[in-house]
Amino acid sequence: MDETGGRATRDGATAEEARVGTATPVTIELLLASPASRYVGRPADDPVAAAGPELHESIELRAGLGIVGDRYFNRPAHRGASVTVFAGESLDAVARLLGVSGLDPAATRRNIVLRGYDVDALRGREFMLDSGDGPVRFRANRPANPCAWMDEVLAPGAFRALRGRGGMRCTPLTDGLLRLGAAVLELLPDRSAAAA
Repeated sequence: MDETGGRATRDGATAEEARVGTATPVTIELLLASPASRYVGRPADDPVAAAGPELHESIELRAGLGIVGDRYFNRPAHRGASVTVFAGESLDAVARLLGVSGLDPAATRRNIVLRGYDVDALRGREFMLDSGDGPVRFRANRPANPCAWMDEVLAPGAFRALRGRGGMRCTPLTDGLLRLGAAVLELLPDRSAAAA
C-alpha cells in the first residue's frame, strides 16, 4: 500500500493513478437541483417544504457557477463547492452499518448521486463525467461533510456513519448537460504531480 492507503500496482502507482485516462462505467442515479435550502434551523424543526421541483431527468451545468436552477448557482461563497457528487454505495454502507434499508438518496441533498466509482477518493482531482451529451469536467475540492440533519431525515446514527463518505464538493470547469442513467467517469491526470 502507498502512504494514502491505496494499493500499489507493480510499477508503484496506486490503483487510482492506474485509472487516469480510463473511462469507468458509472450510473447516474439521482440529479437534484433545488431552488431553496430545505434543511434550515435545527433538525428537530423538520425540513422546509420544497419550493419547486428538485429531482430532474437532466441538469445543466455552467463552468464556475454550478447547476442552473440550484440554490448555490452563481453564489460567490459556494463557487468552489457549487456541485456535490455522492456515491450510492456510501448510502448502502450506511444502511448496512445502521441495520436499516430503503434510505432515500435525495435526503442527503447531494446534487449528483452515482454508482460505480469511489467518489470520496476524488478529493483534489479533476474528472470528467459524460452521460451522452459530451463530457462535463469537474474539480473535486473538498469533502461534502454530513450534517446533524442526517439523523432526522435518513436514520438515527446516519450523521456519524456518513463521516468520511459524504461525497465531494466540486466546481464544474466546463458547461454541459448530465442525464440520469448510464455514464462514464474519467479521472484526469493530477496536475500537481505532473508539475513536480
